[in-house]
Amino acid sequence: MNVSAFNPTQTSPWQALKKMAAGIEGVAIKSLLDKDPSRVKNYSISCGGVYLDYSKNLVTDDIVAALLALADASPLIQQRQAMFRGDIINNSEQRPVLHSAVRFTDQLRGQAGLGTLVEDINAQKQQIFAISEKIRKGHWLGATGKPITQIVNLGIGGSDLGPKLACSALKEFSHPDIDCHFVSNVDGDMIRATLAKLDPETTLVIIASKSFTTQDTLLNASTTATWFSQALGLANPYHSPHFIAVTAAPEKALKLGIQAENVLQIWHWLGGRYSLWSAIGLVIAISVGYDNFTALLEGARAMDEHFLAAPLGQNMPVILALLGIWYGNFLRAQTYALIPYCERLFHLPFYLQQLDMESNGKSVSQNGAAVDYTTGSVVWGLTGTNSQHSFFQLLHQGTHLVPVDFVGVVEDGLSSPEHHRVLLANMLAQAAALMAGNQGDDIPAHRKCSGNHPSNTILLDSLTPRNLGTLLALYEHKVFVQGCIWNINSFDQWGVELGKALAGDLLNDSGNRDAFDSSTLDLLTRVRL
Repeated sequence: MNVSAFNPTQTSPWQALKKMAAGIEGVAIKSLLDKDPSRVKNYSISCGGVYLDYSKNLVTDDIVAALLALADASPLIQQRQAMFRGDIINNSEQRPVLHSAVRFTDQLRGQAGLGTLVEDINAQKQQIFAISEKIRKGHWLGATGKPITQIVNLGIGGSDLGPKLACSALKEFSHPDIDCHFVSNVDGDMIRATLAKLDPETTLVIIASKSFTTQDTLLNASTTATWFSQALGLANPYHSPHFIAVTAAPEKALKLGIQAENVLQIWHWLGGRYSLWSAIGLVIAISVGYDNFTALLEGARAMDEHFLAAPLGQNMPVILALLGIWYGNFLRAQTYALIPYCERLFHLPFYLQQLDMESNGKSVSQNGAAVDYTTGSVVWGLTGTNSQHSFFQLLHQGTHLVPVDFVGVVEDGLSSPEHHRVLLANMLAQAAALMAGNQGDDIPAHRKCSGNHPSNTILLDSLTPRNLGTLLALYEHKVFVQGCIWNINSFDQWGVELGKALAGDLLNDSGNRDAFDSSTLDLLTRVRL
């Protein structure tokens, strides 16, 4: 198959799905469940400690079969093999996509030209182990000889969202005497408020920046270095045990003054939104321990293996991806909501926003032609039960079609039985209510809920490192599948770069002002940059 020339709208499954979408109006999801006693069994999939029930979706067996035919007609199988093989599939940057290899290197063995990468990945893991264990055991001492007890992770985007999510989600496993803080925004209040709570003698800073040119991160690092200088009298705080760098540009970290043994190297082909599995996850290993960090990677690998081996019809990432395409391309849903019923998963919607929207927010195909079909989706959400008292009104009675992914944890060691029982009852009730609604003749119009709102329910046996890894890899592969079917490059993000470049022009007195419109120039004067 000529991947670059593929257009999904020109396939017979796509045309069949258009007709099916026109005929689905008036079909009730509840009736599909009531008429088919085996629907829940047939519309559910397990992988390790993660279970997906997708029976509450507005799809029939014929629609699912057509969606699977669309996947089969696409470059998916070819691209999946190429990704795991280490081929260059990020064509705009001429890079392979090997985040799955970072968590499990066996897929690289025997691949031409990739043998040394196995050694590099394993060496990086040893470095993560050595540093995290030294800190956790109280053997990493600051400039005044005191053990490190506070970690500040300076990063933005993937260098912040993934590690922050994992540390929050896995706080049940965190070190009792080490606190981890995350600073991403260049807003000065964020770094100043964080440092105000800390003792510089016992604080270690991780500068997590792939390029080591990210303005937000380096400015926060500079502010932190000044704080160390003023408090501890260090001539060059970067050249002290208080700073570690994680970067694909180690020469820039060394030039700043970071000690060579405190520089961990990642790879240019590793996208930020896929980087928590690498040394960017050092803060995770410090927080929960290297064994639990390894379990996180093993959980992701379990989903990798499922994604590679399971038939498309029993393949969890494929099914999630196809349902998203059904709603976005054929039923005109523009968003989907992600609602975790676990407060420790508070950061999951934000993490998935970057994963999904940065990956598939594209308007040109692999061959550079403008697409004439919808790609990507707007991802949003909040934890339950807070979300029920925020935006669920729109989900129940609004005019938008918003598919929902509910994520719940069956056993929660940090909750109490009474609280957890109420929490999960609310999750199940909301999914049921969105589907069934209430349409009785005796109900006033303003109280009626139309129902027929689709949802998936994803259950984790418990919120362990392994299960979290499986969950995150599920969404990684879902996004990849959709990118393959839309025939877009899910692994570059050139749109992110434009605003960065223009900000540089505004901040630089010699920058090109001719590139800006009159409104921007007037606002520039008003904010007095």
